[in-house]
Amino acid sequence: MLNSIREDIRTVFAKDPAAKTVWEVLFCYPGLHAIWLHRLAHFLWQHRLLFLGRLVSHISRWLTGVEIHPGARIGRRFFIDHGMGMVIGETAEIGDDVLMYQGAVLGGTSLEKTKRHPTIGNSVVIGAGATILGPITVGDNAQVGAGSVVIKPVPAGATVVGVPSHIAGPKHSAKPGTDLEHGRLPDPVLRTLSETLDRQGRLEERVHELERVLSRIAPPALPAQERSMSPIQEADIRQTLREVINPEIGINVVDLGLIREITLNGSGVEVRMVLTSPVCPLAGYLVEQVRRKVRSVTGGGPVEVVLVDKVWSWNDVAPRLLWGDGI
Repeated sequence: MLNSIREDIRTVFAKDPAAKTVWEVLFCYPGLHAIWLHRLAHFLWQHRLLFLGRLVSHISRWLTGVEIHPGARIGRRFFIDHGMGMVIGETAEIGDDVLMYQGAVLGGTSLEKTKRHPTIGNSVVIGAGATILGPITVGDNAQVGAGSVVIKPVPAGATVVGVPSHIAGPKHSAKPGTDLEHGRLPDPVLRTLSETLDRQGRLEERVHELERVLSRIAPPALPAQERSMSPIQEADIRQTLREVINPEIGINVVDLGLIREITLNGSGVEVRMVLTSPVCPLAGYLVEQVRRKVRSVTGGGPVEVVLVDKVWSWNDVAPRLLWGDGI
């Protein structure tokens, strides 16, 4: 028992950088207290002392804010971060080295007295507010994003996000259970939306190309003129760029203030654009969409999109959006 307690304390220090001293861990970590009380409740439950097991579980819930049914099976080095509002059902099974954040739920979906709660593999990370329902399996080294609702099995090593959850990509953490940056998880819905918009942009480009071919075939043809942009054409470019939607925010790049400058150089166009964040995941997509839209206005001339190293802020566009001078 002493070895188990030492292992639990080492686990806290390994998985929580806020832990400073052993005394702090012993007296100020309700997740650790919930695990220790669950072991007592589970021991009573296994020895058919059902009422006492539920009573200890109920006391633990009152003291720690963590509700773990005494019938749940939990492996070694299980760590509950904060823990308030967490629920683990009767037939849930949790492997070794699992990390769960506050508000996570391992719930059931059946009224039958059978296996009705999830089975969690080893080294799984379950984000804050995540809900995993039913007798499904979450594979080893998987990661469940904060706020996700998981109703289907999760393959080993996968990352799932969303409601209902979708596989967003594999987990690349070198050390199992250490990748805690849930804010950087990929968004499969956003990725699908950007791919759909990209395909739409390609189709629109083909339509414009067909229109240009038809205009050359249809007589009479106007004499070729030197390509030179006018202020009216610059306004046309800005108006066309309103069709480029930033899927991450749902507003076009012009109203977002991402288009800072349009330079007209004879037959060429240079568009200076900023991004909503330095590590915008859709930078390549937005650049390509802007390039295609400008070409549709200029008739296929050279277009260069330059990303400007400036800070974008909601404060730059909020007044226009709120007062009707934007969308």
